[in-house]
This record gives sequence, C-alpha cells and structure tokens, in this order.
Amino acid sequence: MILDVKDIRKSYGKQQVLKGITFQIKKPQIIALVGPNGSGKSTLLNIITNLISPDSGEVTILGKSNRNPEIFKEVSFMQDNSILYDYLTGYDHLQFIGDVQKIPKKQILETAEKIGITSYIHKKVGKYSLGMKQHLLLTMAIINNPKLLILDEPLNGLDPTSAIKVRNLLLEICSKGTAILLSSHNLGENDRVTSQILFLKEGNLIEEDISQYEETSYILTVKDLERAKNLLGKEMKKVEINNNKLEIVPNGIPLSKIISLLDEEQIEVKDIEKRIRGSEERYQEIFMIN
Repeated sequence: MILDVKDIRKSYGKQQVLKGITFQIKKPQIIALVGPNGSGKSTLLNIITNLISPDSGEVTILGKSNRNPEIFKEVSFMQDNSILYDYLTGYDHLQFIGDVQKIPKKQILETAEKIGITSYIHKKVGKYSLGMKQHLLLTMAIINNPKLLILDEPLNGLDPTSAIKVRNLLLEICSKGTAILLSSHNLGENDRVTSQILFLKEGNLIEEDISQYEETSYILTVKDLERAKNLLGKEMKKVEINNNKLEIVPNGIPLSKIISLLDEEQIEVKDIEKRIRGSEERYQEIFMIN
C-alpha cells in the first residue's frame, strides 16, 4: 500500500471542511484531486503530509504513519511558490534538500537539467517568473525520486509548451514506479494524464473512474438535417438534432465512414466539431453547474 487515508475529519470553528475522507493508492498511478476553491483540497493534502493535524482519522504512507519523518525520504510534496525564498538562488533550494536527504550533487544537477532550469539555477528566486518558480518547485519535488509525489497545482503559470513537458514528465515518473496525487483546476490536462479522479464536494469524497464516462462525439453542420439523422440513426450510438446541428456519438465507426455515408447520399457537410466528454463534463454534473 502506497497511501492509505482513513476517515479524515477536519473543522475550522463550526465549519466542517472534511467529513470522513477515506481512499487508497495501492500502486503507481496518477490520481487527480478536483474540487472548487474552498472545498478542502489543500487542507487534505496538508493533512496527508502532516503539515496540519486532522481532528480525527489517520494517514499511512508506505506502511508507516505520516507522522514518521522517515517517510519523507520517499515522499515529496510540491506546494505553491510561497515556500520559496526570494534572496536565495534556485540551486540554494536544491542544495538544502540535497544536504538534508544526502542527495549527491550529480543527482541534483541531473534533475535540474531534466526539468530545464540549468540556465537560471544560480539566479536569485526573486528574479524568477511564475513559470520559472513552478519549474524549480517541481525539481525540488522529484529530486529524491519519491515513491509518492503529491502536487498542488503543478501547471500553474506554465505556458503550453512547459505544460506539455511537465505532463509528459509526470507520465514518465509514474511509469517508473511513482504514485502521483495531484490537485489541479486544469480538467483538460487531468484527462491527459489520468482517468482516476477524486472529486471533493462539501467535505465528502466522490471517487470516479472517468474512463467509464468518456465519450467522443461529433457536431456536424449539414444541409439536410432530418435526412442525415434518418440515415445515420441506424449506424450510430446516438444521433440528435440540437441548435440546427447534428450531434453524433459513433458506435465504434470512424469519422471517415460517417462522412462517406453522407457523401453517398449527397448530403453536404459544411463543418465538423469534435467533442470529448471527460472530467469537465463529470465535474459539471457533480457540482450541478448549468
């Protein structure tokens, strides 16, 4: 067992933020923690990493209590950039971790190169952009090759190129045996790395495998809507007319076949939009956003 969270409860005054949170991570995989601001995501991550104490419940990491400092040789928590010191360089931050965890300089520099921060590693953090700080935080988090990596908004402030690089890095890290628990508002990026979602709503956890909800559909703008609907209705999983457009959910039929069927009946397709149902749609259903 990599992470075992049992019946975690936490209140601030009369407000109960976490109402008995229980879940497990049994193997190396990526799991996303999702919820609106104020739902308790950061509180839960802080409890898991023993930065704050729960009112009740317990957390076990790699078979040990999360209060055992020994676990942090194999666990990392990437927090926001408020933990960085503007008057220190990036390398100062990495060296401190290296000294505490007895990580050799070679490993520090190799990790920095992997993330791509070597060009500014010796500059003071106060000169860093938001994206540069995020890269430094990620370097700090993976420098010890953790078995459990906890990330709080890892893509915050990253441009598209950097976000793609980080996403691929997380997939690579997971493939090599690291379990990753990440909190992120970027639902589209979540879908690219995992289908395992923990939705946090009103202090309760809703654990979902989004793959069972994932669905690709096509929105077609065609000249003869009714004729197109009647033609494709026999072949598709779902065919509906919405807002003067044809919404199609294929039944394993490729888009090229759909176009071919319409073309054979001389039904002109003016435009095609592809939509993929994922965690964003499920989020809307859970949190009742219209």
